[in-house]
Amino acid sequence: MIKTLVELLREPLTHYDLFRFVRVFLYSEFRALMALLLSFAIVLALGRRTIRWLLKQKIGDNPEFYNKDLNQLMKQKANIPTMGGILICGAILASTVLLADLKSFYIQMGMICLLWLFLVGLFDDWLKLTSARRKPGSREGLYSAEKLLLQLGLAVVLGIFIYHHGQNKFTSDPEQLSRMSTALNLPFLKTWTSTALPREALPSPDLIVLGKWTFVLLTIVVITGSSNAVNLTDGMDGLAGGTMSIVAFAFAVLAWIAGQEIQAKHLLVPYIPQSDELAVMAAAMVGACLGFLWFNCHPAQVFMGDTGSLALGGLIGYIAVVIRQEFLLLIIGGIFVLEAVSVMLQVGYFKFTKGKRIFKCAPIHHHFHLSGWTEQQVVVRFWLISAILAAVALATLKLR
Repeated sequence: MIKTLVELLREPLTHYDLFRFVRVFLYSEFRALMALLLSFAIVLALGRRTIRWLLKQKIGDNPEFYNKDLNQLMKQKANIPTMGGILICGAILASTVLLADLKSFYIQMGMICLLWLFLVGLFDDWLKLTSARRKPGSREGLYSAEKLLLQLGLAVVLGIFIYHHGQNKFTSDPEQLSRMSTALNLPFLKTWTSTALPREALPSPDLIVLGKWTFVLLTIVVITGSSNAVNLTDGMDGLAGGTMSIVAFAFAVLAWIAGQEIQAKHLLVPYIPQSDELAVMAAAMVGACLGFLWFNCHPAQVFMGDTGSLALGGLIGYIAVVIRQEFLLLIIGGIFVLEAVSVMLQVGYFKFTKGKRIFKCAPIHHHFHLSGWTEQQVVVRFWLISAILAAVALATLKLR
C-alpha cells in the first residue's frame, strides 16, 4: 500500500523536493526490513491483551498423548491458551498490506494462502476446544481427511494459477523466462548459461521444464507437506516459532535474489520477476514469529496451535514453489522434514510390526525429551541445527 502511494504521489513529491525522503519505500529490501520490525512490534503490542482474551474465552490447551511418561512431562502445560496463531497471522497480514506491493500477483496469492490455512487451523482448533464430534468428552477437531482435503484444494488452485501466470506473463520474452518460472530447479545445476556476463546470461537450454499437471502435483506435495510438517513440529515451547523464524529469514533472502535479475543471473538461480515482493511477506513472518517467541518461549504463556502452524507451513511452501526452490526447502526446513518423516516411520513401523516402535514417541522432539533431554535443550539444539542447515543451503547457491 505504501509503495503504491509513493508511486502515485511521485510527481508532486518530486516537485516539492520531498520524493528523496520516501523513495526508499520503492526498494523491496527496505520494505522487507520494515515488515520484519512492524510485525514484531504488532505481536509485542497486542500479545498480552490477546492472551487475556483467550484466557477469558477459556481457550486453553489440554495436551494428551498416547504415552504416560510424556503426559507426565507435559501436564504443566494444561490450560495454557492456544490459538495464538491469530497474533502471528494478523501481524503478517497487516505488515504485508502496508508494505508489500498489493498489485503483485504473488502477494495476492500469498495472502489467499495465508488466510485460507489460517481459517482451516482456526476452525480445527475451535472444534478441538469446544465440540465433541466423536463421543461426549472428546475434542478431536477436524478429521484428518477433512483437513487434508482443504489443504489439497488450496494447493491445486495455487498451482494452476502460478503455472498460468508464469506462462502468460513471460511467453513473449526473448529470453524465454516462462521456461524458468516452471522449471525444476535442482541443487548444483545451472539455471543460466555461465559463459556470458550476468547481464547477458541466457536461460540454460538444459532446464527441466515441468508440464502443467506435473507442476501442480509438485505444488500439492510442497504446500501440503510443509503445512503439516510445521504443524507436527509445534509441540514444545518456542520450537516451531524459533525454527520458522530461521527458515523464513532464509527464504526472504532467496525471494529477494529471485526477484532481482542481476543477482539471480550471478548466482545462476531462477529469475522470477516481482517475486522479490515475497521477501516482504517472508520478513513479516520472521518478525511475527520472533514477536510470538516473546510469549511462547519457555515457560510458554500461549501456543500458536493449528491456527498458526498450518498457515506458516503452507505459506513458506508457497514461497518455495514460486521462486522454484522446493529442494532447498528440504534442506532449510530440515527440522520440519525430520519431524514429519519420524511420524511416518513410526506409524508405518507400528502397523507393519503390529505394535513395535522405532522411537519412544513421535514426532521426534518427544523422543529426545523422553530420552533425558530437557525441553529447553531440545528446542535450542533444533534451532542450532536449523541455523546450520539454512547457512549450508544458502552456500550451495554458489556451488553450481
